[in-house]
Amino acid sequence: MQPEHALAPFAPPLATLLEGLVDYAGLFPPAALPMAEAVREYALIRAGDDARWLGRFVVPAARLEDFEPQAAPLLPPVPSAGWLLSALAGTDVAEAVRLVDAFNARHAAEGAPACQVDVLEWKAASHAEIEAVVPALPAELTSYVEIPLADDPRPFLAALRATGARAKVRTGGVTADAFPEATRLARFIREAVALGVPFKATAGLHHPLRGEYRLTYEPGSPRGTMFGYLNLFLASALAAQGAPEATVAALLDERDPAAFTIAADHLAWRGRAISVAELGRLRREVAIAFGSCSFREPVDELRALPFA
Repeated sequence: MQPEHALAPFAPPLATLLEGLVDYAGLFPPAALPMAEAVREYALIRAGDDARWLGRFVVPAARLEDFEPQAAPLLPPVPSAGWLLSALAGTDVAEAVRLVDAFNARHAAEGAPACQVDVLEWKAASHAEIEAVVPALPAELTSYVEIPLADDPRPFLAALRATGARAKVRTGGVTADAFPEATRLARFIREAVALGVPFKATAGLHHPLRGEYRLTYEPGSPRGTMFGYLNLFLASALAAQGAPEATVAALLDERDPAAFTIAADHLAWRGRAISVAELGRLRREVAIAFGSCSFREPVDELRALPFA
């Protein structure tokens, strides 16, 4: 018998889409939690009913030493269940790598590590910077490089493909002007899919569907139009099917829950079906994860939608 406290399971298409989807970024705005609180929240989620939807803990490389004493009493005793971290580099990528190497070495010295940084996120100003920096990075670190959307992303994506790095796209922020136009985001998705560059998204994706939401958690916060993470990932799946840029943009803009339907073996948007197998491939090879300073908000709001 299912325990009374257990949450209703998601149908297979949503379960496949959600697996390890949310990289927890509680340290960052708008939540901006203290380190102790963010680490404790991550540990609680990992111990809860929705743990399988949780991805990495996101932490600035410069704060790894602050992270360690807070995490130490909460780390699992079984290394195979250890925590994976994504470290954000500042302006000095080489210094971030040094800090990550030192952190990983400290934990490896204790035997099988109970936590490890395996992802490095950093921002590139040019495709030449990508071509220069990525080959010098440790092979054991997966590199996600944030690239701009204002200009044609193809030269950046081509450099990422050539160097084996992945893309990071910023989809919002704490001000209305931080959100890109749907057409620019659609262009990025189409180009990334066409070139075979996996990507993650970050910022402004607390909600499943596109809509008007508060931009921060402050009382009286202004509202703005935010992208939905469900829109983003399903739009990426349609792009992988070969859908034109206009269709991808239309799905990014979709606000009507009635436009989405779910069956045992697929999700659909306005009659365009995406199978469970396609969703699994999407998450492995195309749209990998998204960063959010909240975990409960994205998951609980999806569970409350009529088609979920």
